Amino acid sequence: MAEQQERQPISEEERANWVREQFQKANKFLAENGVLFDTVITEESRYLIPYLAVWKIKAMDGKLYWVISGDLPSDYTTAENAKDAKEVLRHFAMHWQLKAENLINAKNADESQKEFGALLINRAENLFAMQNTPELWA
Repeated sequence: MAEQQERQPISEEERANWVREQFQKANKFLAENGVLFDTVITEESRYLIPYLAVWKIKAMDGKLYWVISGDLPSDYTTAENAKDAKEVLRHFAMHWQLKAENLINAKNADESQKEFGALLINRAENLFAMQNTPELWA
């Protein structure tokens, strides 16, 4: 059986850099989708470094959104779709499974669409597992 590689603790500077990079990635993604950032609701946002960041964002128009970034495709949804960060992982897991099925089974789907569909399935399964891991939510 292969030995599991021990993870080295990350420094506060590395943590801060990762969080800043993920915030910039999430903010850029929102802007590309026509949502202009106003503030982050930090007490409801969560980070699992180096895998994912879940941000609760208030937009300039006053609407609230959940945004996910990290080692997965960035995505967002309105705050009405999930009450907290744990629930938003479940939301994206289900949403990505459906999206992946549609991509993979679409007529004329090219290889890149099928590969992206497979990536979505993998990340959706990981999100679902994280959402079902009580230690992450204690």
